[in-house]
Amino acid sequence: MATKKAKKAAPKKAAKKAAPKKAAPKKAAKKAAPKKAAPKKAAPKKAAKKAAPKKKSARKPNAAFMKALNPSADLAAVIGNKPVPRTEAVKKLWVYIKANKLQDSKNKRMINADAKLKPVFGGKAQVSMFDMAKFLSKHLS
Repeated sequence: MATKKAKKAAPKKAAKKAAPKKAAPKKAAKKAAPKKAAPKKAAPKKAAKKAAPKKKSARKPNAAFMKALNPSADLAAVIGNKPVPRTEAVKKLWVYIKANKLQDSKNKRMINADAKLKPVFGGKAQVSMFDMAKFLSKHLS
């Protein structure tokens, strides 16, 4: 029986000795990785050269954003009744909010609605600036 234990113990020791040999090539692979990284530094320079000609062509605005939309009666009381693009409607709404100091003093993300803005904001007294576009879209057609 003692010989069986000796035989079983021998393969375990051999396996432990073999493991460090496998670890050595991994270290060599890690050392090789930084050498590969050096050519990648040259790539952004090429991309920067390609980006320069793209600046010559002017960026065209999306036609959907430039389409003039008619404001509802509630929104017309705030920004006027002329058809305006959605982007201009948002700008005019912000001009109104800032002129009347309707931003909450503690949390600038919140907008306090006055008598003209309550119908636009669905009857809510306070609305987040991120929800403002959602309410605004219901009043533009």
